[in-house]
Amino acid sequence: MTPKTRIYLIRHGEVVGAGTPRYNGHADVGLTERGVAQYHELTGRFDGARISACYTSDLTRCTIGAGILGGHFGVEPVREANLRELNIGIWEGMTWQELMATYPVEWQARLDDIVNYRVTGGENMLDLESRVMPVIDGIVERHRGEEVLVVGHGGVNRVILLNAIGAPLSALFNIEQNYACLNIIDYYGDGKTVVKLLNG
Repeated sequence: MTPKTRIYLIRHGEVVGAGTPRYNGHADVGLTERGVAQYHELTGRFDGARISACYTSDLTRCTIGAGILGGHFGVEPVREANLRELNIGIWEGMTWQELMATYPVEWQARLDDIVNYRVTGGENMLDLESRVMPVIDGIVERHRGEEVLVVGHGGVNRVILLNAIGAPLSALFNIEQNYACLNIIDYYGDGKTVVKLLNG
């Protein structure tokens, strides 16, 4: 068996306004008290892992958690802007209900082509993939044989997981990512990738 890099991929904790579906995108929304507590609860879920590094989106909802988890393992989190959530352009901060009322045609167009549709001023899923996956590939190469934490977002994590299992971006919503969920992905030196845990 070739050496592997194990990535513990985490979605950020619960955010302010979580009860109402909305697109936060690059908006730097805060965590709720529950969201912070979820990170502390996560520290007991690594079963003797030997974490050597921690990478995180540079948005607050991720950096706070990376600080908690990194501190638990004695590693300093590295902030990476390319791990930010999808830039949703002029829809940022709007609830789904508001979007369906204000942009009904555009809303449906995005549902019809989730991969290619780009909201005005934002990114599409191909754009997101093109900035996220080089970060992950770089982490895997730099940390061969090691175990690494990555703290990201729902959309970002789905892109990473779909890539790991060889599924198309169009399957985005076939994967769930709850707040503070844990995913485990093993990247082997021969190119094989195995998802050990999904939305745990």
